[in-house]
Amino acid sequence: MNNRIMEDGGKVIIENIRDFEPKHVFDCGQCFRWYEEGDGSYTGVVQGRVINVKKDGQTLVLDNTDKKEFDGLWYDYFDMGRDYGKIKNELSEDDTLKEAIGFGEGIRILKQDEWETLISFIISANNRIPMIKRAIKEISEKWGKPVVYKGNTYHSFPSPQDLKDASVEDFESCHTGFRAKYIKKTVEMVINKEIDLYNLKNLTYAEARNELMKLPGVGPKVSDCILLFSMYYYEAFPVDVWVKRVMQHFYLAPDVSLPKIEKFGQEKFKKLAGFAQQYLFYYARDLKGKEISV
Repeated sequence: MNNRIMEDGGKVIIENIRDFEPKHVFDCGQCFRWYEEGDGSYTGVVQGRVINVKKDGQTLVLDNTDKKEFDGLWYDYFDMGRDYGKIKNELSEDDTLKEAIGFGEGIRILKQDEWETLISFIISANNRIPMIKRAIKEISEKWGKPVVYKGNTYHSFPSPQDLKDASVEDFESCHTGFRAKYIKKTVEMVINKEIDLYNLKNLTYAEARNELMKLPGVGPKVSDCILLFSMYYYEAFPVDVWVKRVMQHFYLAPDVSLPKIEKFGQEKFKKLAGFAQQYLFYYARDLKGKEISV
């Protein structure tokens, strides 16, 4: 990064920030613990820490942290070491991606915790973002640890051990619906080491994906989201309803199947498939009811 990073009274200030727009980062469907404030900043809970992120011109202000924590947590979480300008230039060779990048030019793919991402995207199946956020918030409030920031109480996301005694009915009470039984079984499988979640990043993409799909409620799309948003598998190309619509509208026939859309995206965008997916997802949601059918 060619940035100037300073610490000032409980804040980390990054000057000359490029390719980082909080709204694009936090509203592009990859995370569910960030909340927009009245001043346009975002407050989020990550690994038991609460910070507020605000951008003013080309200056990014992270409140409630310090330089040591930035180096140990936030630098990787916000993918600060990656040249997004280079990625956007390469993807902009495709006319549709060039247009999509114009809508979400400040997107970054976060490096989230594998466990929280797994449960979050099990909850995401056939669900809307406000409902996903509510369910995750209620699970965190029920079993997570409280963290106070500016007079408000937030909660960490509970570990598998924190959830080991929770019943299906307990999870249902958190508005998880039919996914409650999947969460219960996933907790058991992780605790019993039927899947080594934190070792998956050391496998190939195909191997890691196959391991994830052993878990209940984890199909191709959910597994690809987990791999992309927590394990650096940028060849993943998750296909949800929005990506399906935008791909059919700009690239493929209306009756093309989800597996074929996924394969097309991976073959077309290769090692940048996950980045392309995020720009296209954000673009498709912005265009709903305008150019593409919903």
